[in-house]
Formats: sequence, structure tokens, C-alpha cells
Amino acid sequence: MEKMELKYLQQVAATLGCSLKQVNNLWALHTEGATIPFIARYRKEATGNMDEVQIGQVVDQLKYFTELEKRKETVIRTIMEAGKMTPELQKRIDDCVEATSLEDIYLPYKPKRKTRASIAVEKGLEPLAKMIAGQDLNDVEEKAAGFINEKVKDIEEALQGARDIIAEGVAENEKARNLVRKHFQESAVVQARVLSTKKEDPEARKYIDYFDFIEPLDKCPSHRMLAMRRGEKEGFLIMTINIEKEKAVEALKGILLQNPTPACRMQMTAAIEDSFTRLLKPAIETEFRMLSKMRADEDAIRVFAENLRQLLLTSPLGSKRVMAIDPGFRTGCKVVCLDEQGNFLKYANIFPHAPQNDWKGAALTLQELVSQHDIEAIGYGNGTASKETDKLVRSIDFGKPVAIFMVNESGASIYSASEVAREEFPDEDVTVRGAISIGRRLLDPLSELVKIDAKSIGVGQYQHDVNPARLKASLDGVVESCVNYVGVDLNTASKHLLTYVSGLGGTVAKNIVEYRSKHGAFTSREELKKVSMLGPKAFEQCAGFLRIPHAANPLDNSAVHPESYHVVEAMAKKLNCTVSELMQKPSLRKELHIKDFVSETIGTFTIEDILKELEKPGRDPRPPIEEFSFAEGVNSMDDLRPGMKLPGIITNITNFGAFVDIGVKQDGLVHISHLSNRYISDPNQAVKLNQRVMVTVLEVDAQRKRISLSMKESGEKPETGSRKNHDRPDKKGNATQPPPLDPFQAKLMELKKHFRD
Repeated sequence: MEKMELKYLQQVAATLGCSLKQVNNLWALHTEGATIPFIARYRKEATGNMDEVQIGQVVDQLKYFTELEKRKETVIRTIMEAGKMTPELQKRIDDCVEATSLEDIYLPYKPKRKTRASIAVEKGLEPLAKMIAGQDLNDVEEKAAGFINEKVKDIEEALQGARDIIAEGVAENEKARNLVRKHFQESAVVQARVLSTKKEDPEARKYIDYFDFIEPLDKCPSHRMLAMRRGEKEGFLIMTINIEKEKAVEALKGILLQNPTPACRMQMTAAIEDSFTRLLKPAIETEFRMLSKMRADEDAIRVFAENLRQLLLTSPLGSKRVMAIDPGFRTGCKVVCLDEQGNFLKYANIFPHAPQNDWKGAALTLQELVSQHDIEAIGYGNGTASKETDKLVRSIDFGKPVAIFMVNESGASIYSASEVAREEFPDEDVTVRGAISIGRRLLDPLSELVKIDAKSIGVGQYQHDVNPARLKASLDGVVESCVNYVGVDLNTASKHLLTYVSGLGGTVAKNIVEYRSKHGAFTSREELKKVSMLGPKAFEQCAGFLRIPHAANPLDNSAVHPESYHVVEAMAKKLNCTVSELMQKPSLRKELHIKDFVSETIGTFTIEDILKELEKPGRDPRPPIEEFSFAEGVNSMDDLRPGMKLPGIITNITNFGAFVDIGVKQDGLVHISHLSNRYISDPNQAVKLNQRVMVTVLEVDAQRKRISLSMKESGEKPETGSRKNHDRPDKKGNATQPPPLDPFQAKLMELKKHFRD
């Protein structure tokens, strides 16, 4: 196990409010190769029943300290090579538990490029700077005259050089840096303005709300911060983070001036002001720009991750024979038939919509396909021509009940052109692959969506503006969590799905599929040990999440881990019954007492989990799927009127509200203030992705393609016309129309006046 110093473990425990034992146990499990899903599900005694989010926070914190320790090694080595290490300095570095503090300690010793201060030192002006910094000189100019030589032409050049040295010393002073940081924390404002040369540029108009913008930094939400940064990156805006210079400089003088003589006060004041303007303020502003970006990134990633989790856990249809339709107008609707396992059976192309309008021919083809392939359900994509296709399939008499579902097709085109799709269907066109993906999403969204880069699924907010490595790590973690939460059928899962099972990776997943192809279906979890490169550790991590329906041992189709089979067997023995009988008869389980099976290695949490699993072994935890249809006669924005009540589906959730598909080819926004009659701080408190909802139309802006909706119950008058209803980027997080100012911005006029250039 990689060693972690006690002070770091204590810091994590104090920060996250958990015990030192929990943190230490978690770090041990993590460094031994245990995944977060495995720890959360099968090591509850070690963690004190922490959930995946809490475990992830602990792991992230400990990784931070691992990186901090590596940075310390570099800092110590550099200072020692310079011959400037002292026991006091070594102790300060050793005791440091914060990266910012470490960099402040290191700053005076950090190798620098040539600066105004270093040039002054080369001119021999450091002694003069030290005398002025001593603050007790009465004859500053007379002292400066003694430094005139071939490199220093006059008194003013000598004094300027001394001030440059002092200014750099102020910028490297820890107390000074922390004081300026405190001012940024308490009173910083973020400002944006349009470049004068871009003001009339049509492309810049999408950032019009930031042409003259100011807001307290700690009030600026992530989507506004990311919109401003995008405008800056595209060359339309200039963004700055500011504090009041006069207050900051006065505060600096308060800690740096110690009863100076009048002559020294003048030189020190000039040096402090120069240091703030030229060195300190830009350095701390850069820190806060980075910090605000990190916070905005984390917020955007959190929103995306939560949306992705909800999408991945969308209700599956299950093992049914389905017809999938990828709707279209000119190129027709692509139709495929799939069997219960999602295997491709048949393809057809129909042209029911304009310009061909072959409604009868299309209906006849669909009737024949349903009959020939014993289709039980139809799923159509929610993109172009989806409303028209829904009308078509619902108008057909199939001679038997056929369920009809709309399927979120976001990312299907990405899949159809991917290497994964080419490998699965080398002989099929991209359009056929796209329709197959829609059908498989209906059968099991999770199994199909794992094949697509999560960034392409379309439920994020500014996903293209955030740190890509952090985003990928977060989204991969969500996919892994969802796959292991649901569990995987070992005998039908694709290698792409198996890759996300705890303890497995791409290579072992591929080996499992190859073993299955060569030897046939797995008959037990124990057989996994025969798979190439699947060693004891991998087996420990993955076994509990893999299911084998109809296995000889019924526990192989449950979430009970093989390491705990002996506990279930002991339960059955105590009741003089078989394991199968124990699982099938609730009356038998009621006779069991948890304390009878607790041991040194198996605790109460584990026994409770086993008993819960025996109640519903192998059952899919996702909710059952529901049919849905849009309102009749509402096909475009022209059909909408304020006050209309319409059914819809939540398609995306952001910090400021939720987007709803109401069947008019343009999603509407329910602002967070209209999601509920009660106050909520997070849209997820009121809605979930793919949730069926009833909404009321508030406003329709056809020119800007905006629809404002409300989910408030009748009896409370909707706030029509409120600017906050438009506080948004588009549903995919693109800043096509960045969020305007909130009403409270009017209160910031004094700040605007003070900070205006």
C-alpha cells in the first residue's frame, strides 16, 4: 500500500467530517486496487456505510495530497540545490497541507526569468533597497547618490531600482499575498466588456449581455462564468476580476509600514503601489481566474454527470421484439427489426412524409414487418420528423397490441459512424446502424449508451468549455457506477459494457467475450477464473456485479458476492432448507436474526444487504418503462399560445432550470423558479431526466426560438415576462444566447461607476 502521512489523513477526515479510521481504510482499499462501486457495495464495514459520492470525495482528497507530496519533493530539491534550505524552512514545507501555501513559501526561492528587480540587483542596488526597507533612513537621496556608477546614471535610477527590488519582495511576502487574497475573496467583482473593434460584429451579438457586465464574483453562476470565458476565447470580450485598489493598497501599507521616516514612507508607498498594480494584483487575479474556472468546471461537470446518470438509468423495455424507426423527410424513415436480445433481423426504408408522402405504402410495410417478426413494441427517434412518425404508427391497426415509445436519439449518429458500430455491423450502412442503436436503446439504454463518448450524448452544460480530463474522469466514473448498480448479464453483455464492470478493463472484457464464444455460455461465476488475465483481484472486484440467469447456484444471479455465499448457506442450514427455498419464501427469511451471522469478517451492513438481495435476487433496479404521446394538433411553435397546458418530456437539466420537449421541434425552458410552487435550489429536487411532465406555456418568442414554460400548479399566477426565464445558454450548453443579467444587477451601479475603465 502506498503510504499516506497521518497529517493528510487527519486533514481529510476533518474536512469531510468522517473518522480517521474510515479514511485510512478507504485509502488502503483504494491503493490495493478496489474500485469505488466495489468498496461502496461490499466493504461497508470498512467505510462505515459511506456511499459512492462520499467515497469519491475521500479518494479525490487523498489524490490531491499525493500530488502535493510530489510537489514538495520538487520544491525541497530546488531550494537545497540553491543552498538556501534551513531547518525552519524545511519544517514549514513539511507541515504544509495546502498547495497555495506551499507555492507562497517556495516563491522567493523559485528560479525566475530576468525581472526589473533582478536587473536592479545586478546593478548593485540590493543594499540600498534593504536600507529603505529598514524604514529608518532620513537621507534617502544622499544614500542613493553613493550607488551611482557606470551602471547607475543618477539618483532617480538608483531609487527606482531599489523600489523594484522592494516591490518584488512585497509580491513574494506571504502576509501581503494572503491579504490581497482576502480582499479578492470578500469583494472581488467579475467584469466583462466588448472589444471596441467587435461591438458591431454580428457574431459578437450572441454575447450582448456581457458587453458591459459586472457582478460580484461569489454570485456569478457557472454558466455565466463559462459564457464570458468563451466570449473572451473567441475574441469578442475582455474579462477581468477586480478589487478596489485604494483599499487593498492601504491594507498593504498597514502591515508593511512600521513607523517609517518621511523619506522612507514615500519610497515604500511608491514600491507598494507598484507591487500591487504590476505584480500582486495580476498574480492573485490569475489565481482567482483559475479558481473560478475550476469551480465553474466542477459545477458544469456535476450537472452533466447527474444528467448522464439519469439518462443511463432510463427505464428499459427489456427482452421484447422491437421495431425501431429513425424518422426523416426527404431521405425517408429507416426501419429495423430486432429480436429480444437486440440482434438485427430486417431493414426497410419507408417514405410517409413530404415530399413523397407515401403514407399508405409506409403503413402497409410496417404492418407486414410487425406480423413477420412478431414485433411487440415500436420505438422511434425524437429528432427530425418524430412527431409525424408518431402520428403514422399510432394510426395503424397492427391487429394486436403494440406499445409505442419515443426514444432519445442523441448521439446515435456518432455511434453509427464509430469504429464500434463498424465492428458490430461491417456490412450495414450508417443509417441502418443508427436505427439499430435507437432500437437497442429502447431495449436497454445503459447497454447501448456505453458505446458512445458521453460528451456526445447531449445532456451537458458547457461540456466543451470545461477541463476535458476532469470531465472524462467524472463521466467514466458515472458510467462505471451505473453499470455496476444495475448489474450485467455475463452471457449477453458486449465487451463495451463489460469494460465498465468493477475490476475489468478493455482487455479482460474482450477475453471474456472470446471465452464465451469458444466455450459457450458461462454456467457459474467460478468459471470466470478460467478467463485469461482475470486473476484473483479482478475476480474479487467483478464477481458480485455479474449475473448468470438460470445458473445452478441461484446466488450466481444475485448481487450476493461469492465471498459471502457461505453466509447464505449457513442461513439455509439453520432453517433446514435449500438456498433456493430461502430465496423464494419470505416466511423463512423472517425467522432469521442478523446477529446470528455477524462475525469478525462479516458485519451487520453486509448481512442486511444479503437479506435485502434475497428478497429480489437479480432484479433490475430501474423503474418500469411508460408509454407517452404529445398533444394532438400542436406541431410547431406557431401552434403555441400562452396558457396552454401540454404534456412533455424533460430532455436536459441545467443549474437554472429544465428543458422540455413538447413536440414542436424546439424544446422549451422551465426556469428553476417555475419548476415548483415551493422554493428549490436545484432543479433535480423537482424533476429528473426523461420524466413525463405537464407544463403551461408562458411565453413564445418565435424570432429567438424560445419557449418559456411553467410546471407550477394552478392557483399561483405564473411570472410571465421575467428576465430570469431566459437566464440560459441553449439546451446543450452552447452560448448561442448567453444568459442576461439578473434583476439585482441594477443594485451594482455604484460598482460599475467605481470600476469602469
